[in-house]
Amino acid sequence: METGIHKTAIIDSKASIDEGVQIGPFCIVGEGARLKKGTRLISNVIIEGNTEIGENCTIHPFAGIGLPPQDIKYKDEKTSVKIGSNNIIREYVTVHRASVGGDGITEIGNNNFLMAYVHIAHDCKVGNNVVMANLATLAGHVIIEDYAVIGGIVAIHQFARIGTYAMVGGFSGVGQDISPYMMASGPRAKLFGLNSIGLKRQGFSDSVIAELKKAYKILFREKHTLKEAIKKVHKEFPNSKEIRILVEFIEKNTRGICR
Repeated sequence: METGIHKTAIIDSKASIDEGVQIGPFCIVGEGARLKKGTRLISNVIIEGNTEIGENCTIHPFAGIGLPPQDIKYKDEKTSVKIGSNNIIREYVTVHRASVGGDGITEIGNNNFLMAYVHIAHDCKVGNNVVMANLATLAGHVIIEDYAVIGGIVAIHQFARIGTYAMVGGFSGVGQDISPYMMASGPRAKLFGLNSIGLKRQGFSDSVIAELKKAYKILFREKHTLKEAIKKVHKEFPNSKEIRILVEFIEKNTRGICR
């Protein structure tokens, strides 16, 4: 496929555009941007700063990627955005480059679906196969692990983490970490059990789901301290990969765990 750049697009001479990239009307691609083959900017897209976008991404009108972070500490330091391949980025999505105090990169993996008006703030890390519905909003330094689903009109606090295969229901405020495989919702989000339907859709076996349900009850429903609950789970499920992922996530928390 030949590279196609509309005559109204503005492309900085120092931008790197691979063969096969399609850039539609009124797009602006700034110095330092790198667009890999097969990626398409439909129209009115702005790509700024040290921003890399992988192969076969589709970016819809009025998205802004790589703009400066909304952080008063930021003083034009050289930071970046890195986006993987096969992502769909819908209208008015904003992805800001990193600020100071992190590793200097706002990063998005592969095969993600970011619906209209999603905001990914500075220093966030979004994994692979993540779905973020309309108006889902990440504050700075948020981590979203693989296969998580974030509902519409969700606000996630700085430094919070959403575990792999977790689901956050719409119109929620998340102030603490949401553990892997769990389902959470509410204006001050709390757990509502295992994300069983999501796990079935992703091919988890009935036996693994049953183990995770038992672990959920031990960790979050029985009257143990978190330390006691983790010890009990380790003892009951010594060979489960999924339980190990769940427990390690909980042990690493710094903001507290949603319960």
